[in-house]
Amino acid sequence: MKLNPVYKRETMVSSRSFRLALILALFNTILALVVLLNMYSVVERVKLTAEIQYSSFTNLYVFVAAVEFVLLMFIMPALTAGSISGERERQTLDLLLTTTLKPWQIIWGKLTSSFGTMFLLIMSSFPLLAVSFVYGGVMVYDVLLLLLCYLAVALLCGSMGVCFSSLFKRSTIATVVSYGVLILIAAGTYAINAFALSISRMNMSSAYAMSVGGVADQTNSGAFLYLLLLNPAATFYAMINGQTGDNQVVRSLNSWFGPHPDNFVMEHWVVLSIFIQLALAVLFMFIAVKAISPSKGKKIKK
Repeated sequence: MKLNPVYKRETMVSSRSFRLALILALFNTILALVVLLNMYSVVERVKLTAEIQYSSFTNLYVFVAAVEFVLLMFIMPALTAGSISGERERQTLDLLLTTTLKPWQIIWGKLTSSFGTMFLLIMSSFPLLAVSFVYGGVMVYDVLLLLLCYLAVALLCGSMGVCFSSLFKRSTIATVVSYGVLILIAAGTYAINAFALSISRMNMSSAYAMSVGGVADQTNSGAFLYLLLLNPAATFYAMINGQTGDNQVVRSLNSWFGPHPDNFVMEHWVVLSIFIQLALAVLFMFIAVKAISPSKGKKIKK
């Protein structure tokens, strides 16, 4: 199979740079400090109470996985937001477009090179997650599902960065817009559901809620809940809750936005959410390809 020239060049440059080693060192140092501090707190608790709480080691896995998820979600746009706009700033994008490479090959090469760096970060951190294997409670299936969630959020955030890097000429603007859209997806969907839940509760008479007792707890955010399928943070929350014993996604999300009926979407929330996020990543890549494709010359009218 012929190797993508853009991927080959970007990978060669990044592997020889000090930046990659620095990112790896900082990334794993932060996770290692989290693990060591958590282990230290567990040991100190054992000294005080003379009891070993094995749930603490499961909490260690959850906490480290959550920290790594947040780091991945915010590192990936930084790696890709300057991929195409940087070529424009160096005035080399037109040279790339004059080669035999097609626009989608350029976009795919840029994305996969950054994704390779992110995959290296993910795999380098797995020994820290494996600390919880010593005490049990975490299965190999759980780790594979966690890896799938990591890859999905990396592709979504990476394709988002490449898309806005193709639409804007400056890397700074592309980076700001990428983070803005990411925050809009992560926090905006949550805010919409919280607003819908508050409106639903306001519509219910307070006197009637007090007389019945607990009727206000039956209100929910309605169909706005399904907007969280686009939210990588909500997907990670539902997945990690399932791994720690709460297999009902409905119960996990109902703790936020009120009770919702159990249906096919709720039963397969994590899988459907990952699929939708991958589809959204494909859409961002399609927009990026269209943004850098040379416009066809208009036909000259006689």
